[in-house]
Order: sequence, then structure tokens, then C-alpha cells
Amino acid sequence: MSKVKLAVIFYSMGGTNYQLARWAEEGANEIGALVKVLKVQELAPDSVIEGNDIWKATVEATKNVPVATSADIEWADAIIFSVPTRFGNMPSQMKQFLDIQGGLWASGKTINKVVSAMTSAQNPHGGQEATILSLYTSMMHWGAIIATPGYTDPVIFGAGGNPYGTSVTVGQDGKMIEDVQAAVKHQAKRTVTVAEWVKNANQ
Repeated sequence: MSKVKLAVIFYSMGGTNYQLARWAEEGANEIGALVKVLKVQELAPDSVIEGNDIWKATVEATKNVPVATSADIEWADAIIFSVPTRFGNMPSQMKQFLDIQGGLWASGKTINKVVSAMTSAQNPHGGQEATILSLYTSMMHWGAIIATPGYTDPVIFGAGGNPYGTSVTVGQDGKMIEDVQAAVKHQAKRTVTVAEWVKNANQ
């Protein structure tokens, strides 16, 4: 059987969700998936980014990461989204990316994609669960199959116990407070495994 194709699509201002995306890539690679790590288009003006050293550094660190397109969605059997929270919602950059996929959706190209999501915030209750659910609401409209981590492995509890998707708190120093690397890798492997089941069933 052909390998599962996974697109890990992120938006990152401070670097956290880029790191989560890279850990997801590692986990998926460990079980033989074909992985693309992709960023969504930045919408903020350069003048705003230039005034924020951390944001500017993240833009520089991710400059060689390809920007996600509709073709990447069509290519993928599975998609993992990684975004920070914005007032309990996904950032506008990710929302715009989803909003311009109407053509794919209308032609049935989003049906049965296996999807999962991860997030970060500066407070333990800063909107992580709501942000992931906001992504999943869009995925229900897509006809996608949502693969949450639930409590399928003890590493979920070690990472804070979010059954919707891995979430992490980022301290004022910009560093992650919880150790979530193992949880991210598990979530990626679970997403790929569910996608493999779906792919097998459709062949």
C-alpha cells in the first residue's frame, strides 16, 4: 500500500507552533509517512513584524518553509494543524487559508481527510481547547474525519491532559512550560494510523 501523505500546516508568531509542527513531522516520519511541513501566508504588515524581535526572528527562521496551497490539501491523506490561540479562536492567517478552500470543498476534495490540531497560549486556560474546537468546526463542514488524541496514551497526561489535541503553555520567556514533545509525536502517529485505516478501506 502507498504511504500515508501528511501535511502539517502551521501558523507561528513566536516559534512555538513551528516547533510543534516539526515534532509532528518527526513522529509521522518514524512510522513511515510522507510528510510536508507548510506555513500559512502571513497577513500582518511588515511594519508590525519589524517592531517585534521575536516575531521577526520567527519569520526569518521559517523563511524557507513553503506556503500551504490548495494543492497541498488535495495531496494530503491527513492534515495536522498547529496554531496559537487568538481570543479562543484560530489566528486570522489560518482562518483565511481555510476560507479560500471553497473550491476544494465544493468539488468534494476535502471529504474523508483525516485531521487533527494542536495549539499554544500564554495561560493554561487561555483558550487552547476553544481554539482547537474552532478548527474542528470547520473540519466538520469539510466532511473530514477528526482524529483526536483523546487519552489513548499516558503521554497525554504528562503533557497536560488535553484530549482535543496537544496544547502547551508558553511562559513570558517564550519557552514552553509543559513537556509536550512525546504527546505531539503520539498525536501525529495516531493521525497517520487513522488515515492509513481510511486509505485501506477506500482502496
